[in-house]
Amino acid sequence: MSVVKINVLTVPAEARERLEERFANRAGAVESSDGFEWFELLRPVEGTDSYLVYTRWRSEEDFRAWQDGQDFARGHSGGGPRTAPAATGSQVWSFEVVTQASAKG
Repeated sequence: MSVVKINVLTVPAEARERLEERFANRAGAVESSDGFEWFELLRPVEGTDSYLVYTRWRSEEDFRAWQDGQDFARGHSGGGPRTAPAATGSQVWSFEVVTQASAKG
């Protein structure tokens, strides 16, 4: 059963462009991680300053293996003004996929 991890990032208006640029220029190492299924960065449209970083994994074990690995550490390392966080807060939500559907045709 797949699992979904949603990282809820609080991003002030002045840091939105920086956050989106960082995700656009990311290394993309997660895509080759065992058990990785999907990634999306969701921009808020109205009523919130929270971005959602949506990832889907084959299993909780696959997610944890990636999270404990070097690719995660490199992608989330800080230090210096260029790598200072764009988000002022972060919270991770976890879900199991119970039912799913895709477009017909």
